[in-house]
Amino acid sequence: MAAATAITFVAPTLHAQGVDLTGAGSSFAYPIYSAWAAQYAQKTGVHVNYQSIGSSGGIRQLSEGLVDFGATDGPMTDQQLAGAKGGPILHIPTVMGGVSITYNLPELKRPLRLTGPVLADIFLGTITKWNDRRIAALNPGVALPSQDILVVHRSDGSGTSYIFTDYLSTVSPQWLSKVGRGQSLNWPVGLGAKGSEGVAGQIKQMPGAIGYVELSYATHNNLPSALIQNAAGAWVTPTLASVTAAASGVVAKLPANSDYRISIVNAPGREAYPISSFTWIILYQHQKDATKGKALVNFIRWGLTDGEKMAGGLDYAPLPSKLVNMLQKRLNTVTYGG
Repeated sequence: MAAATAITFVAPTLHAQGVDLTGAGSSFAYPIYSAWAAQYAQKTGVHVNYQSIGSSGGIRQLSEGLVDFGATDGPMTDQQLAGAKGGPILHIPTVMGGVSITYNLPELKRPLRLTGPVLADIFLGTITKWNDRRIAALNPGVALPSQDILVVHRSDGSGTSYIFTDYLSTVSPQWLSKVGRGQSLNWPVGLGAKGSEGVAGQIKQMPGAIGYVELSYATHNNLPSALIQNAAGAWVTPTLASVTAAASGVVAKLPANSDYRISIVNAPGREAYPISSFTWIILYQHQKDATKGKALVNFIRWGLTDGEKMAGGLDYAPLPSKLVNMLQKRLNTVTYGG
């Protein structure tokens, strides 16, 4: 993720009645959480200080009781949940996003097409040339260069890496067995770069490079995005609509007792973009400080309703209404004090 960033919004006239909350984690979610904090402070006097330190940092700081809430693009593992100091932790999805596969092939006049297994073999180092027969077969009529593929990946602990490798692990048995999914990995090949800006910077500098960044980052920086073949066999570009489509089929079958650590990669449906994910706020189910705890739950409830209306304008996909209703009920299970 990007270098640590902190944002605090202050509404002086309301501060006397307000509460200070601290959160840390996902840099992917930073734009929307900072927008939520700004508007929420103006409306309520509750101040939310959110530090963008990456998903791994958010999990660690919540587990150690250093913040009121964490934020992550990859759900906590059973082991991480068991090691948390404050008891059971709830995962609350807030918005959705996609991971764009971007590349530096200026000679291409139309978007590159890739399947999950081919993408996995590129990042495994099995496919090393752009004119490899497997890539060429997916891009008929395209004159692919006979140059080396230069893989760029994140060097820091990253929720974006988790989403990307969750997808690769789902579609490629070889990737799952050799590398697996995670926020920090032992990459088989490639050059590491810090944050999406680092990945994009390396790709821009190196013809023949390929890497992955958040959809919002690709959109704002006019980076090309590959078309990825989804589970239905359709070629899909990452957009808010295709990310929303990825969640729709999964949420429709979601049981009421879900813990919401759910993956929507390689989701069914012809419109679904296959490298999509939720991002989560994580909080303790039992809030020892009743005042802060109630303020935190109210902030999350507001985010799931009024705050959700900001999603599209910030290049996130809003949650399906059915899921919002389920999450509001889950927040009823939070207890306070004692």
